[in-house]
Amino acid sequence: MSQNGAPVLVLNTNTKRRFGHKVQKENIAAGKAIADVVRTCIGPRAMLKMLMDPMGGIVMTNDGNAILREITVQHPAAKSFIEIARTQDEEVGDGTTSVVVLAGEILGVAEQFLEQKIHPTVIIKAYRQVLEDMLNILDKEFSIPLPMDDENKLVEVIQSCIGTKFIGTWSDLACGIALNAVKTVKIKEEGRTEIDIKRYAKVEKVPGGAIEDSELLNGIMLNKDITHPKMRRLIKNPRIILLDCSLEFKKGESQTDVEIVKETDFTRLLQIEEEFIEQMCNDIIALKPDLVCTEKGVSDLAQHYLMKANISVLRRLRKSDNNRIARACNATIVTRTDELREIHVGTGAGRFEIKKIGDEYFTFITECINPKACTILLRGPSKDILNEVERNLQDALHVAKNIMLNPRLVTGGGSIEMAISQALVKKSSNIAGVVQWPYKAVAQALEVIPRTLLQNCGVSTIRTMTSLRAKHAIRGNEYWGINGETGEMSNMKDLKVWEPIVVKSQVYKTAIETAILLVRIDDIVSGTKKIGGDDGQPKPSAQPTEESMKE
Repeated sequence: MSQNGAPVLVLNTNTKRRFGHKVQKENIAAGKAIADVVRTCIGPRAMLKMLMDPMGGIVMTNDGNAILREITVQHPAAKSFIEIARTQDEEVGDGTTSVVVLAGEILGVAEQFLEQKIHPTVIIKAYRQVLEDMLNILDKEFSIPLPMDDENKLVEVIQSCIGTKFIGTWSDLACGIALNAVKTVKIKEEGRTEIDIKRYAKVEKVPGGAIEDSELLNGIMLNKDITHPKMRRLIKNPRIILLDCSLEFKKGESQTDVEIVKETDFTRLLQIEEEFIEQMCNDIIALKPDLVCTEKGVSDLAQHYLMKANISVLRRLRKSDNNRIARACNATIVTRTDELREIHVGTGAGRFEIKKIGDEYFTFITECINPKACTILLRGPSKDILNEVERNLQDALHVAKNIMLNPRLVTGGGSIEMAISQALVKKSSNIAGVVQWPYKAVAQALEVIPRTLLQNCGVSTIRTMTSLRAKHAIRGNEYWGINGETGEMSNMKDLKVWEPIVVKSQVYKTAIETAILLVRIDDIVSGTKKIGGDDGQPKPSAQPTEESMKE
């Protein structure tokens, strides 16, 4: 114990600790291992991965984010690689596999410089400089503006995105659905454009039927049925009221017991309950709606009053579903029935209908005048196939959204990587000092994308890559890349393979920033306690022991 009485922590200096160069090598190895898992998932010839969860469910996909989400890893560097795929998916929705493969390669080229005892700070400086130059070159030299009124061009871009996916066989259908869905939920206000596909473009999967039966509904679809069999199941031009309150008798919170003296007291209690519910229903009936949707419950008595007034009722809707109905039919959600006014009633829907698909009943609120929300109905033979179709469609929706927000394109098929690589190699000769070597190494690491496309096609990688480099050395050939179907060199402009600039710039930013982060780590300190040490002896506890407490 110290002189002031505070306990002193005794550290055992014999325990093995990893730091410095060894940690950096481990991080690089972990990053490359994760990149190798998804390497075969790039391009039209991509292989699928079958993932099994502990519950026995299976996932078959070539989506980088979906694969890495299911993988369990222990190494902290590997966990950060899994995070970058999730970040890419949340930010732009596409390029999840590319970002992991590229980050693994950029991290891998740092290893040779660490071996040569070049300080990590020098490598990081080169990486930051190369990222800035890449984004400048991408935006100013190789990006092409896209006219928003050219619908064929928009479809071409989305087709390039889903051409490598399972849904690529039905690309015309998927592109049409994705583009129309994004146009539907797009809102322009106060000089800014808002496209919230996560909340307002809902995907409903119904097993059964063919994938060709999938469609974009001009309105909302819910897995709900009316509460009473005698209520109307088909209404033209319905007046819709949306509630966020229960149509039931609300008992007092502090009311724990009731004293009943006479026989009439119990009758009076029931009468109070009836009067309360009747008043709520009268507030609703006064506005003459055809349909009432509430997020809470509806009592039998309330159903009776509303049915007598020829009003259909849906209950226990999700908050998100209620918001979408409000946006689609121009209604306002009300929290108390006595606050209902005419302006709250939604009149934007043209048709309300209950349909039975398979064994379940579904509500369709369609033919909306100006819906700012929509539902994509997916049909397919099984749940596993529907899940994969949904993942692919989400990528298409994000690509359509990215084009709407930033209408600039670059060519795909590895052509943009080769073009930027050539430009960076030329630029590196003007950089003085040791920094130019890591700078040039990143430029060469970009070639991993076209190289991986070739490997997945099963053609001669070295010969084709050499030819592609020679092609890009001649000015004017910057649009030449790899045809992912055949493995031959092609002009990507002629093949109509495009990618949004937003996706590419996000891939480069995320990949290089992750490599910088992991190169910067020179020590891993475990925060967990192990039972036995490396030599089989018990490890000293982090808590002060009796010996260490002694003076």
